[in-house]
Amino acid sequence: MSIVSSTLKLKASDIMKKAVSAMPNIKIKDAAKLMDENSIGCVVVTSPEDKVIGIFTERDLTRIVANDIPLDKSLGDVMTKNPWTAKESDSISKVVTLMYEKGIRHLPVVDSEGRLKGLILVRDLTGILTRLTSYE
Repeated sequence: MSIVSSTLKLKASDIMKKAVSAMPNIKIKDAAKLMDENSIGCVVVTSPEDKVIGIFTERDLTRIVANDIPLDKSLGDVMTKNPWTAKESDSISKVVTLMYEKGIRHLPVVDSEGRLKGLILVRDLTGILTRLTSYE
């Protein structure tokens, strides 16, 4: 099987990484600390049942600082609500298309019940593209 055909058979679950998550009641500054401590660009916001209800990204943090929003506000007040997600079984083609068309850099991956399972970063897709193009 060629590298291209094997890559095209990848699913979201094959390329996702562990996601860092938090509840919506934590403070913005605590979410920023989580991002810094884990060297990541987002925190996925989940319900007590681990269902994805939002995402908080570097872009959100930039907006908050630029608009002088107090850092002791709750993450739930400033997160991007109901973010786009991928299912574990989604093809890499579907993931790439969604991320490209919606301008998404951080895509939570969920199971059939909407529970957080992982995260796909645009950087992960760049790595896959690099592998593909190195076989030209």
